Amino acid sequence: MQKTTKDTINNVVWKACDTFRGTIDSSDYKDYILTMLFIKYLSDFYKEKLENLKEKYGDKKDRIEASLKREKFRLDEEHTFERLIEQKEADNLGEIINKMLDKIEEDNSEKLEGIFRSIDFNNKNKLGDTKERNAILKHLIEDFSDPRLDLRPSRLASSDAIGDAYEYLISKFASDAGKKGGEFYTPGEVSDLLAQLVEPKDGAMIYDPTCGSGSLLIKVSKQTSGQNFRLYGQEKNSQTQALCKMNMFLHEINDSVVEWGDTIRNPLHLENSLLKTFDVVVANPPFSLDKWGEDIAANDSFGRFKRGVPPKSKGDFAFVLHMISSLNSNGTMGVILPHGVLFRGASEGRIREKLIRENLLDAVIGLPANLFYGTSIPVCIMIFKKNRTKEDVIFIDASREFEKGKNQNSLTDENIQKIITAYKNRSRIDKYSHVASINEIEQNDFNLNIPRYVDTYEEEEQVDMTAVKLEISRLEDELKIVQDKMDGYLKELGL
Repeated sequence: MQKTTKDTINNVVWKACDTFRGTIDSSDYKDYILTMLFIKYLSDFYKEKLENLKEKYGDKKDRIEASLKREKFRLDEEHTFERLIEQKEADNLGEIINKMLDKIEEDNSEKLEGIFRSIDFNNKNKLGDTKERNAILKHLIEDFSDPRLDLRPSRLASSDAIGDAYEYLISKFASDAGKKGGEFYTPGEVSDLLAQLVEPKDGAMIYDPTCGSGSLLIKVSKQTSGQNFRLYGQEKNSQTQALCKMNMFLHEINDSVVEWGDTIRNPLHLENSLLKTFDVVVANPPFSLDKWGEDIAANDSFGRFKRGVPPKSKGDFAFVLHMISSLNSNGTMGVILPHGVLFRGASEGRIREKLIRENLLDAVIGLPANLFYGTSIPVCIMIFKKNRTKEDVIFIDASREFEKGKNQNSLTDENIQKIITAYKNRSRIDKYSHVASINEIEQNDFNLNIPRYVDTYEEEEQVDMTAVKLEISRLEDELKIVQDKMDGYLKELGL
């Protein structure tokens, strides 16, 4: 029998989206689609485990029960996808699905607590009245009943198939959602770049304070040499936090802690009432967030704002300062930010100066415009390191090297590798990269605007005025010939 590939999963699930298209926005229906995929995976996984145990132990229910308790999760046989198929004609289908989700979460509270908190399959406002809602949910169940969508572990083409498919679907939903897409997904190639820049070691504790759907954390974890790592995240949006927990589960990442809450106002990764610190901290925080929590900065018990308080209407440095406070004594941090953080003055300028004088800043990398969902602005990556020995900063201008797309640009493997090589070697490359001393940056008043350090000016080719004059004379002669012909034609016509 043919194995279930990532492409097969993608095709079946993307077709299931037709049930919702034109009815509700993709930023909303993604939650129904991805939750149903998760339930189908849990059911197929559990079904195969149960079949194997029954084959092994026969009617010894106590042995089967003991073995099931050791699995990473368990289901009640009355609350599986197969039972949904049997009840798809019910007149309260939304209510049935909700009760099933509650039961699954209750039986797996340690791993799945809160994972279905923000999804409501009985939502009249989003799915319509009872008759319409039942019809939509029936179609959804039928779409996921496609025999090609066999998610039993033995039927998957690879152990990464379901996780990779989930990532692909999140990226597709982000693309469809436009501006809202940027709230829960960082483009894959940008995540790859950042993951390689921070170079996580085996055994690293990795943290993302604005983790979205968890894609960036997962990419960073894949840069380690093995499975000996632990992921930590916090996400303000409850629906997105649920997506992140599902994403971790489907990638079989068991060592992860993803909290729900506002990282600036209420950081939840603590140790002895202080901020927990990590080996690697990464983030793609919301750009220039207004009302980020400036009112709590003066009384912040974690000391995050000792270098200054960012402006009320631009929270970029609030996240930077939180991340630096979350680094351990040898930690590395990579953050994606708008270019304004490099040169804006006032409190941001003072914060920037202190970070540089403390020798925390390691690199500033300018990326091309139109890489991110929902915004065309170019962004930069800033790398910070604790316990640095070098007293310089490498500036890389990669803004002109990308693959142009119809709606969005992207970075190729070659573009990424050029950035990584220049960064690791701290290379000085004409019109691309420059290593600036702290003294040079001080002379620029701690302004980090990349063109101050990387000269990308291309001299215009000198104009040969003699050749231009000759060309003008030739064109005038041709024009006179054409004009004479026109006069002749008009004369013949008596005009």
